[in-house]
Amino acid sequence: MYRFGRPCTRYTVGYLCDIDDLLKIWAADAAASGNEPPFLNHSDLYDTIDAIPIGGVPWQRFEMSYDGPRPETDVPPWMEQTYEVYFRDPHQLLRDVLADPTFAKDFDYTPKQQFDGRGTRYYENFMSGDWA
Repeated sequence: MYRFGRPCTRYTVGYLCDIDDLLKIWAADAAASGNEPPFLNHSDLYDTIDAIPIGGVPWQRFEMSYDGPRPETDVPPWMEQTYEVYFRDPHQLLRDVLADPTFAKDFDYTPKQQFDGRGTRYYENFMSGDWA
């Protein structure tokens, strides 16, 4: 687990994640157990994700860039770059999942409030929020 956790931690503190590095670690662990890795590389992973039938919710795209204050010298590159963001409408995706009979027995649609032994409310579940 350390071999997987350390790169993940490093990547979350400011580096772009190299998915292939993480998949190589996963593959090594799978091989040690006599198993095959689920994905060969990032392309295989992305192809698998893209092959999931989702009812035709289209991809959308927008660009974003930092527009806040910048230092007068040594401006970090991320402050000057434009980033592309791709996404699918999460509301429509959720509607499609909820309408799929495959998942009919896997969802509890009942709003609930959960409390620990001391009577303190806790939020653990999608339907435990006040908005549910």
